[in-house]
Amino acid sequence: MGVDNFVKRGYPIFYAFVWLFSIITLSISGWLVSRFNAHHNYHSLGERDRVRYFLFVSAWTTLLVPLFVLLFLFARHSADSSVLSNIIFLFITWVLWLTASAALTETTGGGLNCSTDNVFKYCGQINALIAFGWMNWILLSLALLATLLLGIRAVRRGDGYRGSLVAA
Repeated sequence: MGVDNFVKRGYPIFYAFVWLFSIITLSISGWLVSRFNAHHNYHSLGERDRVRYFLFVSAWTTLLVPLFVLLFLFARHSADSSVLSNIIFLFITWVLWLTASAALTETTGGGLNCSTDNVFKYCGQINALIAFGWMNWILLSLALLATLLLGIRAVRRGDGYRGSLVAA
């Protein structure tokens, strides 16, 4: 089947991009949290707390995405790699990235112009964090939509939501 081969090849590649962007946001947010803790030079408590939340979300994704890829690759017929477990994980992660990106975007007033805005000490890093956060959210939106469609397909073929993402 064409769709199954596409999913078998595309799933790990797609999640590699999510993982890469999560590592980038983990690095940026970790650096910002260390700067804020050492120098207390954040613009507001909201900025500080939202960058810390980004650190949590990126750590969550960096740790759990490889686990789900490994389960997909090696445990295709167990409840751990079922359509339902993927949908639940993706939905929770999707909500976390949406709230992190939206909160930090709101803190900056919709984005920063680093050449004119002197309010935020680490303007470029904050902008990069926002950009990679929204890119991850978009990727996770696509993954959630694809997984929902694969779930519908699994139900129609009789496997239910406890079935695999690909046909056996």
